[in-house]
Amino acid sequence: MLSIRHWLLMVLPFALWGTAMAAMTPLVISGGPLLVACLRLLPAGVVILLALPSLGRDWAIASTDRIWFLVFTVVDACLFQMFLVKGLAYTGAGMGSVLIDSQPLLVALLARSLFGESINPVGWMGLMFGLVGIICLGAPPDLLRHWWLLGEQASGSSLLEQGEGWMLAAAIAMALGTVLSRYACRSSDPVAVTGWHMVLGSLPLLLWHSFDRTWPLWPDWTGFDWGLMAYASLFGSALAYGLFFWLVNREELTSFSTLAFLTPVFALAAGGVWLGERLQPLQWFGVALVLLSVLVVSQRRRLWEPVEVDSDVLPGEIG
Repeated sequence: MLSIRHWLLMVLPFALWGTAMAAMTPLVISGGPLLVACLRLLPAGVVILLALPSLGRDWAIASTDRIWFLVFTVVDACLFQMFLVKGLAYTGAGMGSVLIDSQPLLVALLARSLFGESINPVGWMGLMFGLVGIICLGAPPDLLRHWWLLGEQASGSSLLEQGEGWMLAAAIAMALGTVLSRYACRSSDPVAVTGWHMVLGSLPLLLWHSFDRTWPLWPDWTGFDWGLMAYASLFGSALAYGLFFWLVNREELTSFSTLAFLTPVFALAAGGVWLGERLQPLQWFGVALVLLSVLVVSQRRRLWEPVEVDSDVLPGEIG
């Protein structure tokens, strides 16, 4: 039975990611997606690497892990961050968050295929609860009415429109990165792998941004904007990713990745605090489904497997 402290530690990365997405959205519009992706990764990676000696951890990436480490860096750092910020340039915490936070479904399938993690019918039901919950949280109301045959499809409510396509690609990259991290950390420290993959993964993004004339080389941000960027980098990346990949190598992938369904909940909560936004009744229903999903998936074995009964006790003697 996990303690409350351990549960809070497991939820923390997703809370930081949700609030970081809310912080990065205005920065992507003013500074450009590639620069924001780079500034989210590079300082965070440097901070993690500088903290390794004080944490008593080794900087080195084991020679047997280096090929997987390079693949992990390309997928999880370069591709995921690029897809994420390009998606944020066109969509905020709406349909984009639905697509990117649907990745626990793919993680569950990969974990089942690669690591033999069991997903019984109760687990699949829990994953479906989470998927429906984030749809209620983020899908445009006009699109939901169209899906339920209650109205015509509104203009601009296409599922894969602009940012939504980038967010779907980000969800696939994140799911693959979650699984690849186990191969990249077989003989290496997960925190060191996290730091190095951030630093190395940010360099192609910085190079690409320097040749992109669409955006200024250096943004004209206010002090508040730089504060948002610092939060997204130090808390939404350094702390969040360090914890996430450390936990990925210790927890069951299916149950742990299901906590990603909580990310849009925290993103909407941040919007309520910073922007005065309020949840609609359908979104509150989505929050309830997400919380139910996390509970059902984490307890799927207990809910599905029959209670063991002592064979020496007769059925009439039970109770």
